[in-house]
Amino acid sequence: MRKGKTPITNFLKSVSSPLNTRTQSSFSSLTDSHLKKPVFEKPPLRRDDKDGLISRLCRENKFKDAIILLCQQKRLKEAIEILDLLDRSETCPSAAIYSALLHLCLQQRAVKEGKRVHAHIKSSGFVPGTFISNRVLDMYSKCESLMDARKQFEEMTDKDICSWNTLIRGYAKAGQLEEARQLFDEMPLKDNFSWSTLISGYVRYDRPKEALELYRRMHKDEKLEGNKFTVASAFAACAALPCLRLGKEIHGHIMRTGLASDAVVWSSLSDMYAKCGSVEQARHIFDEMLDRDVITWTTMIGRYLESGRRKEGFELFSELLSSGVSPNEFTLSGILNSCSDFASEDIGKQVHGYMTRIGFDPFPFAALVHMYSKCGNIESAKRVFEAVPQPDLLSWTSMISGHAQNGQPDEALRYFELLLKSGTKPDHITFVGVLSACAHAGLVDKGLAYFHSITEKHGLTHTADHYACLIDMLSRSARFREAAEIIDRMPMKPDKFLWAALLGGCRIHGNLTLAKRAADALFELEPDNATTYVTLANIYATTGMWDEVAKIRKIMDGKGVVKKPGSSWIKVKGKVQVFLVGDKTHPKTDEIYGFLEELSTRMKEEGYVPDTNFVLHDIEEEQKELNLTHHSEKLAIAFGIISTPSGTPIKVFKNLRTCGDCHTAIKFISKIVAREVIVRDSNRFHHFKDGICSCGDFCDTNPVPIILSILFSSSASSDHLITVDQKSCLCFSACTRRPVRLGSSSTSIPEAREMFLSVPCFGKF
Repeated sequence: MRKGKTPITNFLKSVSSPLNTRTQSSFSSLTDSHLKKPVFEKPPLRRDDKDGLISRLCRENKFKDAIILLCQQKRLKEAIEILDLLDRSETCPSAAIYSALLHLCLQQRAVKEGKRVHAHIKSSGFVPGTFISNRVLDMYSKCESLMDARKQFEEMTDKDICSWNTLIRGYAKAGQLEEARQLFDEMPLKDNFSWSTLISGYVRYDRPKEALELYRRMHKDEKLEGNKFTVASAFAACAALPCLRLGKEIHGHIMRTGLASDAVVWSSLSDMYAKCGSVEQARHIFDEMLDRDVITWTTMIGRYLESGRRKEGFELFSELLSSGVSPNEFTLSGILNSCSDFASEDIGKQVHGYMTRIGFDPFPFAALVHMYSKCGNIESAKRVFEAVPQPDLLSWTSMISGHAQNGQPDEALRYFELLLKSGTKPDHITFVGVLSACAHAGLVDKGLAYFHSITEKHGLTHTADHYACLIDMLSRSARFREAAEIIDRMPMKPDKFLWAALLGGCRIHGNLTLAKRAADALFELEPDNATTYVTLANIYATTGMWDEVAKIRKIMDGKGVVKKPGSSWIKVKGKVQVFLVGDKTHPKTDEIYGFLEELSTRMKEEGYVPDTNFVLHDIEEEQKELNLTHHSEKLAIAFGIISTPSGTPIKVFKNLRTCGDCHTAIKFISKIVAREVIVRDSNRFHHFKDGICSCGDFCDTNPVPIILSILFSSSASSDHLITVDQKSCLCFSACTRRPVRLGSSSTSIPEAREMFLSVPCFGKF
């Protein structure tokens, strides 16, 4: 830079001549030596200032006022640049300037700029006093720069109770509870904030017993009543244990102090009762409240929904709408999420209509996209998504996961690429959806590339969920060696979801060795989870190891482990009908079973052969086939078909995974009755139409045993024809399991046998 050409003089030449003259005059008090130094790297005012107020303040040497104004406009860097100018003009800064700058640093979590301001305080000769010293301490603490905060605290000679509380809060929020407790014990004087901060810290980091012990000490030893936040934390600790007795004791005490009517206290109180199994008591308190705001309503609705009592939750939501209190975005999101969990699309649609009439910000629309996706209505989810001007990450993630769950992996990955093009940064949850899409489509190499991009391209850290998806992907494709190697070298301990994914893959492909390893790990992590026992027994049963199946049953009986009964439900004419395995309690039982018998005959004529490997009992084949016919989802589908007009889609929900035989059978049913059948099991959606499933048969079933049972069963007649969908499974690679579709619509059983035996990979099975 040439002599005399500082940023200030360059800036002065860029403005109009009259203003230039006045501005140069305003800086006449600065010596040449000052002007030889760059005062700031860019002009302290912006060209788009409408009134030029900051420019005028600088011309009049009112740097303090300019800094305050810039702080009000959230222009931190420019304010700090003028702070340097103020220093060189030998103008003494004030506490108001430092306070405004430190507060803005705190708001923007700008610890680097905060350190510059702190350094300026030290070098300027300004005597900060307790107020500014506490501002510095608060800035470091809330910016999570706790080493700097502790250093500032130690250097302070005029600490007050606020100084102690600020650092304790910083430690407690960061989970450094030992440091917080040591500082707390050293305090010369404590107030309600001191106690509340540490108690809430214990609750936040899952140490409820210590939280309640501290609350008892505060109340009984120190004779302090506590404030609403202290009491709320105490109730949260009772809920975490859970301990209804202690919660009732605290409730009784605050009834005498008048705190029970406070919204914060009430919310934590109702949460305590609900989590301790007493939602009725929470509702009783709610009904007694005279002034119920939207937060109170939302909290009570949430208590019902969280405890599985969705009917009461939805009814209370209806009461809210007629009470004159308007729901907020959190109320609507809670209702929509509950509709997602319980697949209550009709209620979700009503909420959608309300949102459209009232007009809400995009925030609840992410929950709306999620709701439609989880209810299997991916087209409605897409319409809502496309109507949002600027979708947030949650909306993008819901679309990706929704398409993956509904058997549209290509669309899921397309939306992920659109997300990247939009400039939105994916998070670890987004990648769970992406990896899940690859896993259920058999796109292993593509999935591996996405997995590595999480760290290499997007700067994120792999989570346990990512590894679980990866193992699911590899094991579904029978790449067990790679899966085992990854498990052995992954940076964290495998969790139950990873082992369950591996066990599921072993069940599909009959890998007994790895299945035992996965099951043993799950027995340690979840000794009372019946799913592990049942899955392992299923693997034994498919290989005819009935003695091992009997041993597993004996172990389950000895430990009191009970298999969750399979249940399916369907909504017809506004009423939910629930069916259990072999259920004969329904008023239309005779019609349902008669229709299933008729369907079974027609299905066998079309080439269906029951896969009795899914019956975990060593009984006659005929009885096994009968047992398969009475699975809960088949009963629900049969009821739906006989109870609705021809052509109406059938939507069934199941609490467990759909077995391989039911999956095959429903494909036949959808073709025979010319209906779309949608089944949501515990894992994903299956859309059956014209004999084909949206999952492309890349689900929980190894197609090879099914093909073998179809082609080589004694009941397979030479004049039977095998359908295109079955035939497409005959020519595929054992490694990728990618089907090769043939040209003709059907072929004979002998011809299909010859085709299958000609596949080079057949010997691997």
